[in-house]
Amino acid sequence: MILAPCLAAAALLGLGQALAGQILLRRFLRDTPQHGVAPVSVLKPIGGDEPLLEAALETLFRQEHPEFQVVLGIQNPSDPALGLVQRLCARYPERDVALVVSGVSHGANGKVSNLINMLPAARHATLVIADADVHAPPHWLADVVARLEAPGIGLVTALYTGLPAARGIVGSLGAMAISHGFLPGALLARAFGRQDCFGSTMALRRTTLEAVGGLAALADHLADDNLLGVLVKREGLGIALARTLVATTVSEARLAALFRHELRWARTIRRLEPRGYAASVLQFPLFWAAAAALADWRFAGLFALAWAIRGLLSRAGAAALDAVPSPGGTWLPIWLWPLRDVLSVVVWGTSFLSDTVSWRGALLRAAPVPNEPMGHQPR
Repeated sequence: MILAPCLAAAALLGLGQALAGQILLRRFLRDTPQHGVAPVSVLKPIGGDEPLLEAALETLFRQEHPEFQVVLGIQNPSDPALGLVQRLCARYPERDVALVVSGVSHGANGKVSNLINMLPAARHATLVIADADVHAPPHWLADVVARLEAPGIGLVTALYTGLPAARGIVGSLGAMAISHGFLPGALLARAFGRQDCFGSTMALRRTTLEAVGGLAALADHLADDNLLGVLVKREGLGIALARTLVATTVSEARLAALFRHELRWARTIRRLEPRGYAASVLQFPLFWAAAAALADWRFAGLFALAWAIRGLLSRAGAAALDAVPSPGGTWLPIWLWPLRDVLSVVVWGTSFLSDTVSWRGALLRAAPVPNEPMGHQPR
């Protein structure tokens, strides 16, 4: 008699969070991008020819910014991505491009090692670090640079949607988790005072990077974006959100690959924010509504209602995202929501079984950011 009502209450809490997230998303999208003009060097570490990589990188070459340099880094001279990088350079000869090919390792995080090798080639005082699979609209760079000019801001980051590399169930499941889970959830967290940094976009002045210990301070940490944000805040500087959304590629075509990817995210977040992560299980209303219906058939109507509300909210979110210039698609079938919520809860539960994650063929251990100031000495 107690179990079913408790499960139903969890479902209602999840629906309330989804509604709040969609309201915040609409408010967020009403703010127009700004246009900064400071020269900037954009660092893109690359590792392998992944799906849609050329399309993602090309959006950087098409940026509408008065002066910017593109710094591309590849660790392996035989990397298949080298050919497409050379094609892009030939396609846009007017762009200021530096290509760094170096396999020198500086720590456990291969991406940061790549960035350390790339940094000497960056010419400008303003730096933007962005993942290789990020698709950015033409005004992204100008907006990011403008936000960095605000008083007290030490770092600018950007939220993102999910862009499936191929049309299908697996890609849609991955995109749903990003566009209609992570995105409104991140806005809700920020409304409660969090200032997180996301690897999709990390813009800061070179002097700020040097003040926090440089890239070497991130070299052994899996969640380098989160750590960079923490170090910048320890300098008494804020983290601003660009009002330009970018998209990140959902490259997985098989459910097992998507599960491993989401499990890596989950275990990393659990180690960084254990209490918030534990409570995040409440954000999957269809799972809890289905559990309530299984516990007591009289709650079957709640499941149908939760499904309808979840679908309507996701459609409203997709319409809002389609109304802004963004390279990310929002086609997400409503009938997949029960499967999406069940998969999310399975990932959540599995994340507690270990701290080990698989990343680009390597096994790494997720670790929390130290509570004490780390100083500025490379580890």
